[in-house]
Amino acid sequence: MTSVPSKNIWIKRQQCPCGDWKCYVTCEGDVEETSVASQLEKNETFQSDSMVSPYVGMVFKSDDDAFEYYGNFARKNGFSIRKERSRLSPQLGIYKRDFVCYRSGFAPARKKSTAEHHRDRKSVRCGCDAKMYLSKEVVEGVSQWFVVQFSNVHNHELLEDDQVRLLPAYRKIQEADQERILLLSKAGFPIHRIVKVLELEKGIQGGQLPFLERDVRNFVQNRKKIVQENDALLTEKRENDSMELLEACKVTKEMDGDFVYDFTMDENDKVENIVWSYGDSVRAYTLFGDVVYFDTSYRSITYGMLLGVWLGIDNNGKTVFFGCVLLQDETARSFAWALQAFVHLMKGKCPQTILTDLELGLKDAVRSELPSTRHAISIWNIQPKISSWFFLSLGARYPEFKSMFDDLYHAENADDFEHRWSQMVSMFGFGSDKHIALLYSLRASWASSYMRGYFLARMATSAYLKSVESFLKAICCAQTCLRSFFEQVGSSSNFQNQLRQEMQYMLTKTCMPIEEHARNFLTPFAFNDFQHELVLSMQCALSEMPDGSYLVHHYKKMDVERLVIWIPEDEQIHCTCKEFESSGMLCRHTLRVFILKNYFQLPEKYYLSRWRRESSLVFYDNQDTQTNDDGWFQEFQSLTGTLLTESSITKERSDYVHRELPKELKRLISEVRKMPESDGDGVAMDLTLSPSS
Repeated sequence: MTSVPSKNIWIKRQQCPCGDWKCYVTCEGDVEETSVASQLEKNETFQSDSMVSPYVGMVFKSDDDAFEYYGNFARKNGFSIRKERSRLSPQLGIYKRDFVCYRSGFAPARKKSTAEHHRDRKSVRCGCDAKMYLSKEVVEGVSQWFVVQFSNVHNHELLEDDQVRLLPAYRKIQEADQERILLLSKAGFPIHRIVKVLELEKGIQGGQLPFLERDVRNFVQNRKKIVQENDALLTEKRENDSMELLEACKVTKEMDGDFVYDFTMDENDKVENIVWSYGDSVRAYTLFGDVVYFDTSYRSITYGMLLGVWLGIDNNGKTVFFGCVLLQDETARSFAWALQAFVHLMKGKCPQTILTDLELGLKDAVRSELPSTRHAISIWNIQPKISSWFFLSLGARYPEFKSMFDDLYHAENADDFEHRWSQMVSMFGFGSDKHIALLYSLRASWASSYMRGYFLARMATSAYLKSVESFLKAICCAQTCLRSFFEQVGSSSNFQNQLRQEMQYMLTKTCMPIEEHARNFLTPFAFNDFQHELVLSMQCALSEMPDGSYLVHHYKKMDVERLVIWIPEDEQIHCTCKEFESSGMLCRHTLRVFILKNYFQLPEKYYLSRWRRESSLVFYDNQDTQTNDDGWFQEFQSLTGTLLTESSITKERSDYVHRELPKELKRLISEVRKMPESDGDGVAMDLTLSPSS
């Protein structure tokens, strides 16, 4: 049995936010680490259908690939393998590899031990001759490994699927399970209870873990021994690396005056907490710091520190880095210091809204340090926990509960939410459930009926959360010390490293003047959202109320109405759906009223600066060329649209269009030919009119 070594200093937190240290949450991103048994089962199913037996002449890119392939073949066929001999040459390095069955050869004779309690274990080796030998050859400068000998003849019984998984080569304790085992052991749980807890948490039957009870016992004993032997070295490493990180911040500040950082020291003059940001990030915050996502999902066992990262979204829908903090603990006091330090680094500007994970300590810290900031918890952070909390306990009723919870999340108003919540608690017997109590206490931060009107700038979406996870994986991947982590953060957050974006041409869908006007202001990301709402506004019916307001609804869905209040004196418009207050983009209901009022251009105050082109952090390639190209293309689009519309009315107008269209096309093409050539790599266009034009 082997325990999987830590590849990196950061892992996903698994402590449940309910405050009970015994409660464990399997995060959505941890599936690869925590469901090894199910993954192996999937692999076996796939292999049984598609795996080819190794053969002489088979080629692999590397010896590791060959070993992995042979190992999968062995598992499917009821045995395991090990590495035997290898041969080395000065020119090729290792050029021969021998892989053999785990029962190959014979155990060497042991000297009799004088110890009283010596256990004379019987060896499993029986001289099995199953093997796969490889030889390396360089073909056209590329190294390849060829199978030169293969035998699948065994002199022992091969194991069934439920037995082969118990061979030492396949019994692995993943990193996430290691942390959980050590936590339960530290709390005094006996080994057999630890195994039972893991089985219950994973929802599997007894004996189906990818390791045995004795593996857990050996792991705990070995880890305790390692901790005792290396505790002093680990403490010294933590202190040295923390001081090295602090020194890196000081050096960076000397080289870049815009770099900002802060830190605290404990009573022993050791680094306790440290926070930092960059000049580009501070400048980005002035534009897009209205909404901040504070991620605290990663922590380090090596350093005993929590990682916090502040992120935002720019006008192109991209994730923006604002700052980073390392904390010694997860108390409300530490979170309060982090938020206080962050606002200080951002020149005293507080966000309108801060999105966080489900965290009681953060809730208290936000309330104390950011009293004017609204606290929101994305439903996408809650849903994975819902599964961990209730999937096993509800069993076959879980789908019914999940459907009811989703409907409850979308409740129209607070009264509707409270009524449905009471029904759900009563139906599923949740009266004393601690997780239901936690969700209810935080309902004002996650339920739509309470959050409607919170400015979120499209950040409470699954697409944005995936973008955040991608960014976090990039900075947390394979970092072995704090200094390398610091450098990776600096590289990932540097806007100069981002690819220059090519301006997308934004096609219109409605040919309405409002759409043309919006295209001149908004980025492609924002314009796409605006355009979506504008198209849907055409499906809205409305009726005017005596006070000048409007009831707007979908022409087929009469049961869901939105009240739109129109104040003509100030050109103010408000909708009860609160879409503009939430995203900064007008909704379909308000756009429908503007169209009714014969607005051909929206008041510019409804194009927020955070969604405008001029607020972009990354410059576009060929902007000047694009502007010129847009000019003649828009003129061409407008001309053809007008003429085609005219031609559809009467025969006389159709004849007129057929006469005038070739003339206008020749005029436009002549103007295009006179335009200066682009410096960039353009696309050649054939501007010759055919005789049939």
